[in-house]
Amino acid sequence: MYLLYAVMFLGALGVMAGCCYRLSCAAFLGPYWYLLLLDKTTWNNHSYLYGLLAFQLALLGADRYGSVDGLFRPQKRNTHVPLWNYTLLRAQIFIVYFIAGLKKLDADWVGGYSMGSLGRHWLFAPFRLVLSEEMTSLLVVHGGGLVLDLSAGFLLFFDATRPFALFFVTYFHCMNSQLFSIGMFPYTMLASSGLFCHPSWPRRLCARCPPWLRGVLPSTQPPRPSPDCHYGEQGARRGGLRLRQHLAAAFTLLYVLEQLFLPYSHFITQGYNNWTNGLYGYSWDMMVHSRFHQHVKITYRDGLTGEVGYLKPGVFTQSRRWKDHADMLKQYSACLSRLLPRYNVSQPQLYFDVWVSINDRFQQRLVDPRVDLVRAPWSPWAPTPWLLPLLLELSPWRQRLQELENQLDGHTDAVFIADFPGLHLENFVSEDLGNTSLRVLRGRVLVELVEQQRNHSLGEGEGMQLPPGQYHKVHTVSAEPSCYMYLYVNTTALALERNLTRLQELRDRVRNGTETEPLPPELRPILGEPIPAGTPADPLVTTFLRRQRRLEEQQRRHEAGLAQRLHHFLLKKFYLFRRSALMTLISLRNLALGRPPLQQLAQEVAFANWRGEEEEPRPEQGTPEL
Repeated sequence: MYLLYAVMFLGALGVMAGCCYRLSCAAFLGPYWYLLLLDKTTWNNHSYLYGLLAFQLALLGADRYGSVDGLFRPQKRNTHVPLWNYTLLRAQIFIVYFIAGLKKLDADWVGGYSMGSLGRHWLFAPFRLVLSEEMTSLLVVHGGGLVLDLSAGFLLFFDATRPFALFFVTYFHCMNSQLFSIGMFPYTMLASSGLFCHPSWPRRLCARCPPWLRGVLPSTQPPRPSPDCHYGEQGARRGGLRLRQHLAAAFTLLYVLEQLFLPYSHFITQGYNNWTNGLYGYSWDMMVHSRFHQHVKITYRDGLTGEVGYLKPGVFTQSRRWKDHADMLKQYSACLSRLLPRYNVSQPQLYFDVWVSINDRFQQRLVDPRVDLVRAPWSPWAPTPWLLPLLLELSPWRQRLQELENQLDGHTDAVFIADFPGLHLENFVSEDLGNTSLRVLRGRVLVELVEQQRNHSLGEGEGMQLPPGQYHKVHTVSAEPSCYMYLYVNTTALALERNLTRLQELRDRVRNGTETEPLPPELRPILGEPIPAGTPADPLVTTFLRRQRRLEEQQRRHEAGLAQRLHHFLLKKFYLFRRSALMTLISLRNLALGRPPLQQLAQEVAFANWRGEEEEPRPEQGTPEL
């Protein structure tokens, strides 16, 4: 694996410098697609786009200007590039924007449910000066994203609108780099904006540089004719189109048509469709769906003895995407069925109970928990029979659910559940949740208290208190799906909050002189004083000090000016790229010379992860440094 990444890294350097260009493209393209296809849990629109661009670059003449190859091959140096090269790249970026915009015409996006919490981010603070948070989310986040994706490709294409488009897409991608952890995608899209400008813009830019710098920059002379180009009757190369040029035009047309077809080809690969259409890389439905998993349970049954047990969700895997995709659930169950016999589970049967909410809907089951997925059928060409449908008829409830949540106090939380007739939810109420109740919103349920061996029938609008520290089952007995909500208060967290508030009030009284009693030694750190020798640290005081530092840091960032925010942003990016470069060098060194002693390697990794003195955590006041 290290060798593959080393080859891919050298290939990327060669492509960037235009050195042994075709060989470098192959060195990058082969390992990249191999690693991408090796693990489909890593697939996304961004990694798929990088693979497409790498494939296109392998076919294009991107080594004609400012390249190492041009220094040693004069016939290539500073020559024209065929127009179909630009067309292919521009069409690809246009498709990314436009198809992403078409996918955002989804009712959830237009209604403002896809990225509902994004409007409270600090980046949207200027908009919240004139709009409410709800309207900022609806108009700016969702409306602005829809309009930009639909129009960006068209505005970038025309000379008259390109300056406005460059401004807005630059602003858009810079915001995305702060809003989401999506790697290099914003910067890749920023770099791709230059493809829509006139091809001579790098030449004009170099011509504006100081004379002493032009010696190391690419040529500013007009490009020379190329045998790969067709100039018509007025050009330097007369004659009809050659076979190579016909093939290039046909390939460009077929490639663009294929890219327009693939995002809507899910009627073919129906086995990969879930609540949203799969596969999960080439649809360009970026950020349209947000998911939240409330509960995942994996039950196994020994096929010989009938013994039933439970597995920790995610055991034997580092990925979490299996919880959203039927094909991955099938593969995960097949993997577990081969591993469990090593732990004395013969002929294992596996049942998954996955609860997920998509775009602020009710939490509901993704798959039928009564089906053994080891033996369940699955085909990439047919719908998955054990996949439960998304309850779209309950989508209008989302406004009502938001109203119910807004009515809650700061210590009460709610979970909204929808379940199918004939199924039941088994749940456990923790001792920390000492005040938990269940209320039916629609349909009829039967609540079974397992330890008490009692049943309670509840209809619409009815509710009951649930005993803490016990299991219960909620059976849906109505002919239609039931909807109900859990209301709970985390009494442990509430007690902690009250204790922290008392410490805050005590510190304020001491500082303003209204507290007459002396502080105990273990509470002296709340005033910034060191803890007396021999006095054990109070965990509550430690938690209080940690929270105060966090609040102070948040306030400091909130009050920071534009220059300070820019400095923080640049510093953050600097340490990010610094870490990437150092970790790459460490990996290449290990590949060439072998791994050093673990202590040395740990020190090197710690140095690579170092984020500067300002990012270093300060030691707890009143506690010894280690």
